[in-house]
Amino acid sequence: MPDLPTPQNAAEAALLSECWDAVLSYADLCTSGSASATQLATEAFTHGIDELRAATAASKSTGTGRRALRLPRIPLLLASVRTVAAAWETSGLGHRLDPDLRLWLHSDKAARYIGPPLHRPLALRGLRDMQEPDAVLLWLAEVESLPMSAVARRLGLDPAAASSELAQVRALFRDRCHRNHLDTPMDAYCRSYARLLDAVTRSPSAETPEDLSRHMARCVECAEAAACLRLHGGGLPAALSSGVIGWGGLAYLERRRRAAEAGMIGGRTDAAVDTGLNEGKPVRPRIGRTGILVTAVLVSALALTVSLMPFGGSKGGDANAAQGESTDGQSVADPGPSFPSGSKTKSGTGSGSGSGTAGSPAVADSTSRPAGNSDQEAQGESSSPAGKHGGAKGSTKSAAPDCRVKYEIVSEWPDGFQASVTVTSTKALATWSLGWTFKDGQRVGQMWDGTFTQDDSHVTATAADYNKTVAANGTVTFGFLGSWTGSNSAARDFTLNAASCQAAG
Repeated sequence: MPDLPTPQNAAEAALLSECWDAVLSYADLCTSGSASATQLATEAFTHGIDELRAATAASKSTGTGRRALRLPRIPLLLASVRTVAAAWETSGLGHRLDPDLRLWLHSDKAARYIGPPLHRPLALRGLRDMQEPDAVLLWLAEVESLPMSAVARRLGLDPAAASSELAQVRALFRDRCHRNHLDTPMDAYCRSYARLLDAVTRSPSAETPEDLSRHMARCVECAEAAACLRLHGGGLPAALSSGVIGWGGLAYLERRRRAAEAGMIGGRTDAAVDTGLNEGKPVRPRIGRTGILVTAVLVSALALTVSLMPFGGSKGGDANAAQGESTDGQSVADPGPSFPSGSKTKSGTGSGSGSGTAGSPAVADSTSRPAGNSDQEAQGESSSPAGKHGGAKGSTKSAAPDCRVKYEIVSEWPDGFQASVTVTSTKALATWSLGWTFKDGQRVGQMWDGTFTQDDSHVTATAADYNKTVAANGTVTFGFLGSWTGSNSAARDFTLNAASCQAAG
């Protein structure tokens, strides 16, 4: 499997967090299994980034400063999935693809995407002929099914004017499609209907003549033109997805609609709240920031009062346990976009280098302190029993571990996620091996800047050849892609070289 290329600029670094879930969703439609889907998506990303780099270099070499017309990033990467799938079929890897896709790849429909430009699907040509900001706006709103508030936020538009801009972009797309339709080589019979087709599709109240209806039932090109030219009736998303993507375009469109309804589109775990993805659903009351602050102050005051009351040790321990439970489900902060670097991946199902309990923190119970708190150790007489982790029975405070781990979920979608792990060691390391346990049965599918093995819920990540050594108080970072069902809570029980490692907040 090829490595994902190292990003050269911020635009490339944003590709993964913005586009990976879309590419993986389409790759999953094109393949016969999740492993093949991940590999196809990875190769498509590499192919797409190479194409973007080549187009950028070409535009700079002309000296005009004007960016060459091309597809927006998401449809360009989806087209790369189709291109790589065709290469798989040619090179003998077709057994990894969906059987219907294999038949399509050998049909005249697939040949249109690599044939003469004037014979390619009209929606593909129309979208490519638009300036990229306009094309991005159209694709995000129509195919990715993002609400206008989310589209405006992503593109930096005025939310109040976004809807009117979308209407203008739709009209622009229709104009580009109309021009391309007239430029398309067609026989005299089809050309005789061109003006009538344009007039009928302009007005929502216009009736389609019977002879034109019969003609479009037999002519694929004229039917495609009607779908692209008719802006009313709700058929534009299907025309775009089918024309630009090709095979599986309608299935992809439905997947994106469902993802948007579930609030899991766009690569953000807080998408349903932050990007307005609950639009169209009944409005539910939400607590404002002021209410949250007031509640936090009251809870803090209550916790302080309870801790100062002269109760027995067991009750104080219960209060501490309750306080720990209140922070155990804390959401992971949303970091900036990251991108895998070029390292080989290695997967396995054999036993990891450490068990799930060999290096657990020196605390009596997981609820005795907040999860992920790097600055506070478990205190009190309810610490670990005698002999466990080498601590004495009467110990009042456990020793600080030699390392800290920051586990971040970078992006999440309905059946997968991307995570970043940063390890800080107080001691110099000649090599490193980090182990952890998943609570909800997540599975690691691909890792960069390291290799991994997974045994049931326990994962062991080991260093790559180029990042083995870590200086004292130095850090090392790696990332991975994983799958999940039901819940996707943060990893726990971290160990570094079989020694306990504390989760950082």
